[in-house]
Amino acid sequence: MRISWLTTHFDADRGLIKEMTSTDYYEFPSSQPLSEAYGKRTDSRLDSLLHSGHPSVKQAWLARAERLDQSAGMRVPASNAAEALRSYNARIGMSPETESQLDVIEQGAYVVVGGQQAGLWTGPLLVIHKAVTVISAAKHASSILGKPVVPVFWIAGEDHDWDEANHIAVSSEQGVRKLAVARPEGPRTSVSRTALGLEAWEAAISDLEGQLSGSEFKEPMLEKLRSWIGEGVTLSDVFARILAWLFGKEGLVLLEADDAALRRVESPMFRRMLSDNDALEAAYAEAGKQVQALGYSTQAAAVPGCANLFLFRPESQGAGQAGDRVLLYKRDGGFTDKKGEAFWSSDELLALAESNPEQFSNNVLTRPIMQDYVLPVLGAVLGPGEIAYWAQTGEAFRRCGMEMPILVPRMSFTLVEGTVAKHMDKYGLTFEDVAVRFEERKQAWLAEQDRFDIANRFAEVKREFTALYEPVVELAAEVQAGLKALGTTNMNKIVEQIAFLEARTTDAFRKSNEASIRHWDRIGAALWPAGKPQERVLNMTAYWNRYGSSWLEKLLELPYDPNGGHRIVYL
Repeated sequence: MRISWLTTHFDADRGLIKEMTSTDYYEFPSSQPLSEAYGKRTDSRLDSLLHSGHPSVKQAWLARAERLDQSAGMRVPASNAAEALRSYNARIGMSPETESQLDVIEQGAYVVVGGQQAGLWTGPLLVIHKAVTVISAAKHASSILGKPVVPVFWIAGEDHDWDEANHIAVSSEQGVRKLAVARPEGPRTSVSRTALGLEAWEAAISDLEGQLSGSEFKEPMLEKLRSWIGEGVTLSDVFARILAWLFGKEGLVLLEADDAALRRVESPMFRRMLSDNDALEAAYAEAGKQVQALGYSTQAAAVPGCANLFLFRPESQGAGQAGDRVLLYKRDGGFTDKKGEAFWSSDELLALAESNPEQFSNNVLTRPIMQDYVLPVLGAVLGPGEIAYWAQTGEAFRRCGMEMPILVPRMSFTLVEGTVAKHMDKYGLTFEDVAVRFEERKQAWLAEQDRFDIANRFAEVKREFTALYEPVVELAAEVQAGLKALGTTNMNKIVEQIAFLEARTTDAFRKSNEASIRHWDRIGAALWPAGKPQERVLNMTAYWNRYGSSWLEKLLELPYDPNGGHRIVYL
């Protein structure tokens, strides 16, 4: 059963919001009240925190473009940014369309940016959804402004949480299986600096191959993946090459946050973040108080004394080896790591930021400012959690003489395959049934199939037997007190035997409905795996394996939704 919702559509030519009927929309439950209020525009008080306007308002795009023009001198020169991006995109495999977009960036074009941590085979589907939103929002902004707007995907390869990046989940007829690669021995450094051996990559592809069903697209996809792996290749390398392959025709420009060429153009901002750190810390704290004063929770903890910058420890770097990535804290006029094992004076780090900026990286609170320093960002595509913590950065933007870009809620999708849709129709299930009450509906359906009323009839037998047998036990106890324990034990054994027969009968009943139960399990695993939204668990490779590029083309053809929104897409 498909759900029909009334949604809104932005008319770029007339600058109006008009209503249109769209099928297969679903109001996705949100765990972020602030993000939900921003997306739906239900709390005007947020305007003071998120101060560049909402993407559904035409004037917001025009005003942001004007402010970017006025502040051009405060950013990295467009030619320098384009040069760094060009060298990286050429290295990972650049399409002609992306090369053209880099020429446009060099000429000073605005961008729409979204990003995600690099992960195995692109990680969960939400990464794909974010890239689709970046591309759609850039086209939308371009139609309003009448000039090119470039889609850019910011790869957060600088993150060092290997356990978040090293695995995917693939759904098949056999259920959902997790595939992972182990972190090689060495320092706790960024994902982009953690090189994998060829044997580990080959094992990862073998695992993937074994989980995917046979199809006309399987071998070409696996061959493409094999062409990108090798000794010393990182998760970030392959992540970028897949995105370039998937979205090259759309002209998506990729940016690796941990790329040395990019770090060199970021050097002045790292120096500023170090020298002005106390003021930035106060700005984050003040914005956090503002968020709480409006009745919302802060998403990112502004820890007192934290510099909100990471350092790849110079002393832990051996020849050709990446060093540990540690979060910096302020102490005695200088900086230390969390455990206080090392100390750097302010002058030392300022000099290092100038000579070796690749040894620094941002955290979630400083990354938005660095992004705005490097590129003329019209809009930043963000998920619910990201919007919530970006609300804590407004004061820091102001402190740096900047203004926050338009926050663009990420669009999200649930992909429904034909077989799954047929199963849902057969059992009368809506998407909401699957998302909210799936196990309840499944058990109710099973109960309806039980024309024998197995559970109740066995329960009745147990009650009747116990009622008949207990008086006999009491009689035996009257004859001899010691017989009561024997009688009770005997009665319990008989009840256990009845329960055993009930279990065997129930099992036989379930086997008679085995095919239908598999249908139910397939629905759950495909749409709401492990009790979570599909986009947060499943990987794109299973869909590419079954449908080639058609599933992605469907997403790219959908109209842009400035409110984010969740759509059910039938393949």
